[in-house]
Amino acid sequence: MRRVALVSDTHIPSRASELPAFVEQELEDADVVVHAGDFDSADAYDRVASLADGEFVAVRGNMDPRDLGLPPVETLWVGDRQFVVVHGTGSLDGYEQRVLETVREERDDPDAVGVSGHTHAVRDEVVDGVRLLNPGSATGASPADEATMMTVDVADGDVEVAVVRE
Repeated sequence: MRRVALVSDTHIPSRASELPAFVEQELEDADVVVHAGDFDSADAYDRVASLADGEFVAVRGNMDPRDLGLPPVETLWVGDRQFVVVHGTGSLDGYEQRVLETVREERDDPDAVGVSGHTHAVRDEVVDGVRLLNPGSATGASPADEATMMTVDVADGDVEVAVVRE
C-alpha cells in the first residue's frame, strides 16, 4: 500500500500564516504528496516540498507566482492507478465540466482519478464515470470553514480516500 497526501489552496501568506500541524504530519508521513495549486508564495511551496519525503507533485493555481514554474496539469501513477491533477481555475460556473474535460484529455487510464482544488470545498464523488477529489483548503483559507486535506491509500488498484480534519 502507498499513501498519498492531497492538499490544495494553502494561500500562505495572503489568507493564512502557516500550515496546521496535522497537515504537516500527514505530509511527512505520506509516500507521495500532491498539491493542487494556490500555494500563494514561494515560501509556501518550499515548506510543502520540504515536508514531502517521497514523490512531490504540484500544479499551478490562479494565485501562484509564475516564477514557481509549475505546470497547469500533472499526471502521476501510484501503483497501477493514475491521478490527473489540475487546479480548476475560473468561475465556479462550469468548474466541474472543466475539471472533467481536463481529466479525460490527460488520462491514459479510463479509471484515472481527478484531483483539483480552487473551490476550497471537500469533494469525493463520481461524475460521469470519473472519480473527482478535492481536498478543500489545507489551511482553512476563506471561503472554507475549516482546514482539510485528504489521504488516499492505494493498494492493488483499490483507492481508499479519507478526509482529514483538525
